[in-house]
Amino acid sequence: MGRSDVIFTFDDITWAAAQQRGMCFPQDRVALALIDDERIRRLLVCDQPRSAPVKLVKDLLRRTEPFPASDRVRHHRPLRLRRRDPVRLGGLERYYASYGRRLRRAAERYGLERPAVVTAHPFVAAFAALEWAGPVTLLATDDWAAHPAYRRWHPAYRVAYERISARGTRVCAVSEAIVERIAPCGPVAVVPNGVDPAQWLDLDQPPDWMAKLPGPRFFYVGTLDSRLDTGAVLDVARAWPQGTIVLAGPVADRAHLAAVEDAPNVFLAGAVPRSQVAALAHAADACLLPHHRLPLTEAMSPLKIYEYLAGGGPVAATDLPPVRGIEGPVSLAAPGGDFVAAVRRALDAGPMDEPARLRFVERNSWARRCDEVLALALAE
Repeated sequence: MGRSDVIFTFDDITWAAAQQRGMCFPQDRVALALIDDERIRRLLVCDQPRSAPVKLVKDLLRRTEPFPASDRVRHHRPLRLRRRDPVRLGGLERYYASYGRRLRRAAERYGLERPAVVTAHPFVAAFAALEWAGPVTLLATDDWAAHPAYRRWHPAYRVAYERISARGTRVCAVSEAIVERIAPCGPVAVVPNGVDPAQWLDLDQPPDWMAKLPGPRFFYVGTLDSRLDTGAVLDVARAWPQGTIVLAGPVADRAHLAAVEDAPNVFLAGAVPRSQVAALAHAADACLLPHHRLPLTEAMSPLKIYEYLAGGGPVAATDLPPVRGIEGPVSLAAPGGDFVAAVRRALDAGPMDEPARLRFVERNSWARRCDEVLALALAE
């Protein structure tokens, strides 16, 4: 791989938002890998355009670590008046064509020459005017056309997938299902989520509130929304009434969580710091991944299962394509099937021994994952 100029763009977030969530998702890690890779001659890391008034307020209310700018790495923070993308296809096409031209001016200002573009946003890959750039790679971390948070844009995302395919854009996806839905004509790689060994090699003690909960202790971490199979959670709560199920993460759908909130042995921990996730997963008797079978969950690469196994497991999970074949003590239950039986098998299997856990962390490190992404994105 020769020295290249590169533009990287986030999806609908900014560098500051990635920092706030702990730099733990694929686009966050690829951005860090590009910053650290001395084979990159010049790099421009681009936030998703933000509403200028909203950005002003947020900058006053929160403090973030400064971007690690240098002679070879710059941070581009484009602004706009509107808060959200247009919904109508014509408006999206015009906006992102203009955005591509803005990227070109920024690239010229910073001295980039025919940069490769790595973008986590399908609209940038599909609609931005990028004929002046080098190869374009979409880093596809979700099926946006199935994500409930972007329902208004679902038709536009489906058109974007068609354009990405027609353009021959390179696609690096976290799952085979996303590749199938985009049906790209250009080069493809499937690179699932990973873990940061620095967070998982030396594990801290769990917080006091976790240590005091009666066991067996079961742990789930993630946004609490419609993907969570609350029926399976209640089944586990009833099967082990003396134990505790910890659901850690922000509540995105309160109505959906109502079914489990009143269960006496289900503990809603709220959002937990990234620094605690490793200790919580390691302290659990079993980690849970009870998801409904949805287009979104069939396409996602659940970060949590890699983190559960980096903590040693064991794991009980709904049998969905992205979780099959992952090494380690994973017990699967058919969607809507007997999740309690999978939990019993997980408890019987027990956690990995320490050498096996450390091997899992090394084999599934973000460094290895990012090497695979960049091998596709920067290939001539």
